[in-house]
Amino acid sequence: MSKCLAASILILAAFFSSFPATHAEETALFRLTDRAAPVGISAREPSLATLPDGRIILSWTEENGAEAEVRMAILDGSEWSDARTIHKSSKIYINWADFPSVAVLADGGLAAQWLKLNGEGDYQYDVNIAFSMDEGRSWTEPLIPHDDRSQREHGFVSLIPDQFGGLTALWLDGREYDNQTEGESFENAMQLRARQVDSDGAMKPESLLDARACTCCQTSAARTASGDFVAVYRDRTAEEIRDISIVRSIGGEWTQPLTVHNDGWEIAGCPVNGPAIDAIGDKATVIWFTAASDEPRVRIAFSDDGGMQFDEPLRLDLGAASGRVDVLQMLDGSVLALWMEYVSGGEPIVLCHVSRGTGCAAPQALYVNRGAGSVGFPRMTRGEAGAFVAWTQPTGASDRSTTVRVVEVALAP
Repeated sequence: MSKCLAASILILAAFFSSFPATHAEETALFRLTDRAAPVGISAREPSLATLPDGRIILSWTEENGAEAEVRMAILDGSEWSDARTIHKSSKIYINWADFPSVAVLADGGLAAQWLKLNGEGDYQYDVNIAFSMDEGRSWTEPLIPHDDRSQREHGFVSLIPDQFGGLTALWLDGREYDNQTEGESFENAMQLRARQVDSDGAMKPESLLDARACTCCQTSAARTASGDFVAVYRDRTAEEIRDISIVRSIGGEWTQPLTVHNDGWEIAGCPVNGPAIDAIGDKATVIWFTAASDEPRVRIAFSDDGGMQFDEPLRLDLGAASGRVDVLQMLDGSVLALWMEYVSGGEPIVLCHVSRGTGCAAPQALYVNRGAGSVGFPRMTRGEAGAFVAWTQPTGASDRSTTVRVVEVALAP
């Protein structure tokens, strides 16, 4: 470790140790306001989306005995709607890294995805997708986007709305996992697959995008000005290099995978740490975690052509990165970048306003978790004054119960 990096960690530790762990506060860079969500007992794994009129959708899961619920609520200004149940079942698969989400469709509808067990094993589940035309008060019967019905993993879903009221679903698919013969170069491979789903639920044929992807890292996708899709994920070579790859859908045809940056992270196991991408117009930005050469880092790369090419990446982290990233593209080409660090016995959620010219000039800890349990994978969505951030909040109780925390982040003038 360099002297400069070691000094950065000490400064980071001192900064985070003075930051309150119990509530958000106003600072010079970001103004933070708690938005207490209408969640129930054992709420966890939140996700966020923004409606065209600026209202915010929060989705999450709750467990109650043998059953679990996927739920949602809508924030209008400072007021939440009632909590609405998307799906309730004893078969809902709950996982800290692979969680439900809601997408806003072009026709005003909503789409939700979650995972449902299809066998007795821990890793046997299908993707379920349902639609709502009344802001989550009622939902269609769920459909399964993958043709494969084997008792294997199907998850880590991204829903990409199109301009016609439908969407494309992107997921990791385990149909070939454990199916290969010993010695094959694609032994124990998870695949990256996608499928277009029309607004009426009709499905186009599946597309195989990558025959060998990292087993359990999140996917992420966005739509560019042309209406094309761009998606990122953690890839996996036969030599166990697990860098970030990108695929693009141009006129309905998917491109071959390309590496965003040759980090060269060789790891014989899944780091459970996927990338994130966001786009406005032709500006697209990817953020990711890597630990190549045993040095944990968070990197970010900018594109001005819808993800065809990316600049040389910038390093964002402060020397103790653990990843779990998210990113929001802004109109001026800058972004809000979010990631996690581990320092001084705490788990800080770090947010930074990043630009090509200045990089990450003033990182801020939104919250530092110093107790038992984890904040999971914090998620962001665009707000009128900046962003909203949500995460799983350990309550500190002896039963390790959780709730969901939502913070509005306004950029100071």
